[in-house]
Amino acid sequence: MKKDLVLAIDQGTTGTTVMAVNKNLEVVAKVNREFPQIYPQPGWVEHDLEDIWSSTQQTLAEVLEHPEVSSERIAAIGITNQRETVGLWSRETGAPIHNAIVWQCRRTADRCAELKAAGHEADVRRRTGLVLDPYFSGTKIAWLLDNVDGARAQAEAGELAAGTIDSFLVWRLTGGQAHVTDVSNASRTMLFDLQSRDWSPELLSLLQVPQGILPQVRSSSEVYGHTQGVAGLPDGIPIAGMAGDQQAALFGQACFAPGDAKCTYGTGAFILVNTGDKIQHSEHGMLTTVAWQLGPDAPTQYAIEGSVFVAGAAVQWLRDGLGLVQTAAESEAVAREVPDSKDVVFVPALTGLGAPHWNAEARGVICGLTRDVTRAHIVRATLEGIALQCMDVLQAMRQDTGALAAIRVDGGAAANNLLMQTQADLLDQEVIRPVMLETTAASAAFLAGLGVGLFEDVDAIRRAWKEDRRFAPGNADDAARLRTKWNSAVPRAGH
Repeated sequence: MKKDLVLAIDQGTTGTTVMAVNKNLEVVAKVNREFPQIYPQPGWVEHDLEDIWSSTQQTLAEVLEHPEVSSERIAAIGITNQRETVGLWSRETGAPIHNAIVWQCRRTADRCAELKAAGHEADVRRRTGLVLDPYFSGTKIAWLLDNVDGARAQAEAGELAAGTIDSFLVWRLTGGQAHVTDVSNASRTMLFDLQSRDWSPELLSLLQVPQGILPQVRSSSEVYGHTQGVAGLPDGIPIAGMAGDQQAALFGQACFAPGDAKCTYGTGAFILVNTGDKIQHSEHGMLTTVAWQLGPDAPTQYAIEGSVFVAGAAVQWLRDGLGLVQTAAESEAVAREVPDSKDVVFVPALTGLGAPHWNAEARGVICGLTRDVTRAHIVRATLEGIALQCMDVLQAMRQDTGALAAIRVDGGAAANNLLMQTQADLLDQEVIRPVMLETTAASAAFLAGLGVGLFEDVDAIRRAWKEDRRFAPGNADDAARLRTKWNSAVPRAGH
């Protein structure tokens, strides 16, 4: 039977999606499974790696049960993943020694503050393109080594493996035969040197992380290993593509030229601008990151990035924490019940503020409440708060790079027309939404297909990308009022 399908594993913060994709990058089958979030104390977020693996196995099995999918047709597997989330597991058994620490977790804020006070931030930024913030994996790994009984001794003895979720999944998929990551994920650890494109001995020493526990850094599109001992999957399927979810979204949006930009609205919101083969350091609080490398001998491509920690998660909070909406999709209809948000402003700093503010201690603030405020005003202010955070990031990016191309959007919340129109108004720039909002998973499939020769070049992505709707800017006066209220409210979140 002809091998003409690729399985894409999109392992996200709240769930795992597996898609079967054909040579035209069309989705043949898709399954999603959520898994539990663990909050040991305020500001801490964890995942059980076994929950992640179970959700991956379940979704793989269900996709393979689809009548148009069979294991004999699978040419390769690609992975895209939540990035900075990191775990430790036994090399002998593959069992995690502790829950993974999620990218949202702020438990290492004090350690980052100590490193800043000691004068290390400039060197960290120069080497990694990142800021000293608990968002990134390096201080999380150090915390695990220092706080899990026996972990440091086991690490020094070569008994443990550490990695981001891509590494863990490849380890499990290959039966422990491959311990690898790709350049895009490695660049999010705060341990990776952008110039050498390898682990930095200086930063490993600073954070006391033994290099022996870290994965080998590879390109984003090549064969890393083959399936072995995975229930429901035949042995021997190549795992051939990997990229962090936000870099994958940039790629899947066909943002191949310098200046091309995308915003993904997921649990957080993540904005990337392609800078080509140039390592461009930001002067306005943005990050520098590896975008992708299309094969071991291909040039490395870079991007600058701004991260908003809470976007879709704010709507989830309205649903699960406050009960103001029954579903996330309902938020648009509820927000449209009122013509504006009155004087209500919501700064959704529920896990700190990301770019360009980088305030790990910031907390969410709702301002302007009066007796006549309804749930619709609060819901509308939440959507506006998401768009206003993204506005801050994109304005900073314009200062770094100059004019940006039209912003391409994806992710679940990109389906919210009110949010997209608000975003266009605030940016005074067109926002373009593609037909396929699952660009992240499609990109993982493409990278894997490229790695095994199913695709020849990036033209497959260009051909597959199709525009759904274009949001033109308008309502300049309303946008100006929103910006004024926002600029007054943000400082209150910092206290």
